Amino acid sequence: MTAPVPGRRDGSYDLLLVEDDDGDALLVEELLYDTDLPHTLTRCRTAADARRVLAARAVDCVLLDLHLPDASGVETVKAIQTDTDAAIIVLTGLDEPRAGVDALAAGAQDYLIKGKVEPDLMQRAVRYAIQRKQAERANAALQIGRLRAEENARLERGLLPEPLLSSTTVTTSSRYYPGRAQALLGGDFLDVVQTDDGQVHAVIGDVSGHGPDAAALGVCLRIAWRALTLGGHRNQQLLHLLEKIHIAERAGSDLFTTCTLITLDPNEATLTLHLAGHHEPLLITPDGAGEVTAAHGVALGIAPGLGKWPATQLALPPRGALIAYTDGLIEGYAGDTTTRLGVDGLLRIIETLPTADPGTHLDDLIARTRTLNASRHTDDLAILRLDWNADAPRAGAKTRGSAQ
Repeated sequence: MTAPVPGRRDGSYDLLLVEDDDGDALLVEELLYDTDLPHTLTRCRTAADARRVLAARAVDCVLLDLHLPDASGVETVKAIQTDTDAAIIVLTGLDEPRAGVDALAAGAQDYLIKGKVEPDLMQRAVRYAIQRKQAERANAALQIGRLRAEENARLERGLLPEPLLSSTTVTTSSRYYPGRAQALLGGDFLDVVQTDDGQVHAVIGDVSGHGPDAAALGVCLRIAWRALTLGGHRNQQLLHLLEKIHIAERAGSDLFTTCTLITLDPNEATLTLHLAGHHEPLLITPDGAGEVTAAHGVALGIAPGLGKWPATQLALPPRGALIAYTDGLIEGYAGDTTTRLGVDGLLRIIETLPTADPGTHLDDLIARTRTLNASRHTDDLAILRLDWNADAPRAGAKTRGSAQ
């Protein structure tokens, strides 16, 4: 529904009178005329007529009789409220001492007793009712903001957990941004764990769609991946199990998930990738940045039980970083054009950025892509950077100058 605008450009208020009695309607019109309240007044005889007017335009205040041909009592207030955010002032009779109080409990901002209203009282009632409605709407917006922040925090804990990493030769950095300002996090997820054999395992994934269903499935898959990985499941077997969980937990048969499994073995200096409908990560070395060439498999949920996810193994350079990301990073626009940024555009940006500090590098990279896109494409994005340095001191190892 359209929120009312308190006061028009000419300083007047748009009022709607809902009254079937001609005499009472004339009384209200005369009271308003005798005030110095600038206004325009529209009259309706039934609740149905009033709802049609409110559906067509926003008004500032509704002056509402509780006894209409098609509605009666506090139910009239409830019926009108469904179509407007305007303030509501209920008009009651002298023989209805409880009607006004009941109307306030039902959501009206004020009530006036017919035959006991003076022009000054009418003016104050209208002004104060509109102000109270504004305050109610502001408080409701604050409450929604608080709830949204709390929900984002819960989702973030589920989608972006603390890495289980004890290695001193491998470090991780990650970022997550919803596609729209103030939006809840979506179905992108990532995680990193290190197993007892020293291998570092990572996943980044993207559930199709947006909203709570995608987020809930992303949290489920992320937790399942961590549990299964720590339980010793690897490679294609792990992806088959994740696909079974995806199918069992998804809200609709059209949802699918793309993901990349990463296994980094510092001891063997190898990197193993499994791509399930996901794009290749980027490899950054002292010689520059480039896209890794890797074999592809189908996204989870596209062809249940038939998926094949071949492994790609690479030799690790002594020092470098791997950047895996969801498509929200590259599907935006490349400046004032209709061209998408793409991987080539992303690499051109990386060439201009210092990469030494991982967190700053990710922040700068995201800021640059979002500036170029200028909010034209809205999609969640998650990005994970894994850095390794074979020359870094290992956990428990003694360094020069340390106590013997």
